[in-house]
Order: sequence, then C-alpha cells, then structure tokens
Amino acid sequence: MALKGNLRDFSITQLLNLINVAQKTGTLVVEAPAHEIWIFFREGKLAYARDGHEDNSLAAILYRAKKLTAAQFKAIKDRAGAMSDKELGLLLINANYISQQDILKAIQTYFIGIVNHLFVMVEGLFRFEVALRPPDDKITVRINLENLIIEGSRRIREWEQLQDEIPSLEMALKFSKRPGTNLRNVNLSIEEWRVVSYINPKNTMRQIAKATNKSDLEIRRIVYGLLQAGLVEMVRPEGAILPPLAQRLPIPDTTKEEQKSLINRIISRIRSI
Repeated sequence: MALKGNLRDFSITQLLNLINVAQKTGTLVVEAPAHEIWIFFREGKLAYARDGHEDNSLAAILYRAKKLTAAQFKAIKDRAGAMSDKELGLLLINANYISQQDILKAIQTYFIGIVNHLFVMVEGLFRFEVALRPPDDKITVRINLENLIIEGSRRIREWEQLQDEIPSLEMALKFSKRPGTNLRNVNLSIEEWRVVSYINPKNTMRQIAKATNKSDLEIRRIVYGLLQAGLVEMVRPEGAILPPLAQRLPIPDTTKEEQKSLINRIISRIRSI
C-alpha cells in the first residue's frame, strides 16, 4: 500500500528528508488544485520530474532553457513530434546542434524547478508509489537531495516573509509620489523593468504576474524590492471590489510530542515500503 497524506500535515521538506535518508526508489505524486506533480527518485536521488499540466518534452525543456530558438522548436515539433526524447537528444547531439552536457543541464534545471515549486505549496494530497516509474523514452538524471532540501528550506522562509509583507496578489500598484524617488536613479534588472512596465492602479499583481510569466514567489520578490526602495505603493484596484486578503493556512495545533510521533510513524511506514 502506498504512503499517503496531506501537505498540511507533512511538508515536502520532511518527505524529501525521509526519501533521502531511506534511499527509497519510487515516485512521489502531489495533487493540488492547479497541479499534478510527479517526482521519481532512484535510491534516494532525484531522477525525473514532471508537472502534468506542462509540455515536458525534451524540445520544450530545451526551448525554455533558451537552447533552441522559437523556429527550431516549431520545426522539431512539426517534423519530429513522434520521436522519443532519447532519440531526439541523440539526433541533436549528432547534428552538432547541442552538446550532451547542455541537454543534461537543461533537464536538471527543469526537474529542480519543479521540486522547488513544491516547497511553497501548503495544501495538496501526496502519495509515494514504489512501482510507478517514468516512461522508458524519458531521459533521467541523478541529483543529490541534500542541497535541494537546504535551498527549499530557505525558499520556505522567504515565502513566509513575502506573504507577511504582501498578503494578497489581488492588490494593485502605483508609483510612489514621495520626494526623491525616481526610476531613472535606480538600476533595475530586465525582469524588474518588465514588471514595472505593467504597473497601473487598474492592474492587480496577479494580472502582472500572468502577463510577465512570473510565479507567485517571483512576483512577490520583485514587488517587495520595489516597495522597499520606495518606488511603488500597494493600492486597491480601480473600480474593483476585492475579497478579504488571503490568509495563509493555519498550522495545526499539535504539541511537539504529537509532531514527533507523527513523523516517527511515517518514517517507519516509508522504510517498510
């Protein structure tokens, strides 16, 4: 029987720690309202990942990593759509379009990005399936979990701070009228300028995130920097009636003894799988 649970009771950090320590092989499936994520581990190492709502073909991964142009991506999808990832990778390497190292790096970056997204998910159902494997035609890797867990813990702390500072993405932004604040006097990154170009009291932060292809964490991070610099202010969207500010899910009221007991039970369960 598969290990099952809810992310409200057992975090991704704890799950990855267990998989790492027990050196388990199998697939962790996480089902959330907008995602169905599959993470395959081999002997406690990250080997494969996919988000069920995304194109996870090798061509799409290389295009997102800017290793293929839009024209090359379209040509591959049109002419080699039925080709497996392994066949396509070999074809691209033999044709000197890309190196094996570049392919593996793009795949690793994509897999790590999916895992990193899990760290800021506070609600969802999970299960660990020993018999579930990735398709044979997919390229797998071997990535140690220790650094991913450390980075994930840092992202959780950052996410919690940003949620405190920016509770709702349904708020809009306007440029500050404070004396001495001038965009011409600050150095912004390309991504920050993209966000700045959409700032208008009529546009919510969620709409800006969608227009600039930013995750909730990324848009909060950029907006927080602009707020701290005194360049923008949060306001209610013009002409909109907003729902109450979103609140983070409360942490269940459990004692340390209850938490320890729960963790020990799940450790015993995952080791017995």
